[in-house]
Amino acid sequence: MVMIMNESYVLPMVDISKLTSHKAPDRLEVAKALDQACKDVGFLYIHGTQLKPELFQQLVNTAQAYFAQDENIKMQNYIGNSQNHSGYVPIGEEQFKANTYDLKEAYDVNYDYSGFTELRPLVGPNQWPNDLQFKTHVQNYYQHIKDIGHQLFHAFALALNLEEDYFDAHLKHAPSQLRLIHYPYNPDASDSAGIGAHTDYECFTLLFPTAEGLQVLNKDAEWMDIPLIENTLIMNIGDMMEILSNGRYLATKHRVKKVKEERYSFPLFFSCDYDYLIQPVVETDQPKYAPLKGGEHLFNQTAQTFQYLKKRIEQGDLVLSNARPLYSFGMNETETDA
Repeated sequence: MVMIMNESYVLPMVDISKLTSHKAPDRLEVAKALDQACKDVGFLYIHGTQLKPELFQQLVNTAQAYFAQDENIKMQNYIGNSQNHSGYVPIGEEQFKANTYDLKEAYDVNYDYSGFTELRPLVGPNQWPNDLQFKTHVQNYYQHIKDIGHQLFHAFALALNLEEDYFDAHLKHAPSQLRLIHYPYNPDASDSAGIGAHTDYECFTLLFPTAEGLQVLNKDAEWMDIPLIENTLIMNIGDMMEILSNGRYLATKHRVKKVKEERYSFPLFFSCDYDYLIQPVVETDQPKYAPLKGGEHLFNQTAQTFQYLKKRIEQGDLVLSNARPLYSFGMNETETDA
């Protein structure tokens, strides 16, 4: 494991190449490095022979072409019209705090489920633009990163002293979401927070950004810039893995500061199946967390940030069960996010 220095902040770099090895000791070596990085920091870089840079560039080109279209064309696939929370997210749709929004737009893509037996609020057929090239390129990237994520689930199982394939049975129809996010050029940007401080709701996130702007809250409650490193993915722990590990790994708060440069960001959020009960999987006499319905938590958190879902709640068309407030996991900063 390599450590990347950024002023006073150290971010681990884990080589995951050996996760494809047929030799168990090789895979265990990666699992140990992953465990150390997630335990110490919760944010890290990963690189390996699995990564296909050509798919990354293809996704950037696809996103650039899509977001360059007129707003009325993009709104034809507005996320509020979808069955599974997929589609175009206009500027101002997503809000982490009341009366504030980020200067960004997005296209959200979920696991594209075409069956009927596992239909859930976040599991169903994706809403796609009338553009076969967009669908093909986005699906190619989604499947590529999804395969890497499943290798990492194997590594987490080893790190937590479980059978290596423990999570396989719980990843059959997982509502793992890919977001294509576009931050337009903003000449008036100041060095302040854009996307507010938050933890990710799922198990972990694999992020591919095209420009800097991401900041992480360190253990001293200080915001640290995360440098961009070519041919790597940025990885962080989310709420569900914090529970599964019984607090061994903490969901790490992060935010995106406002930058003038046009920026694209492509996070894929990895979750377990909608009905999988999230609870500590490590052997312990003192579980720190009560069981949590994974899909329910994911949908509840989503419903508290998207305007079209908030309106349904206000109108009484949608009722949330067991909803926790945002910012329920991870360390809390002592300073404001502004």
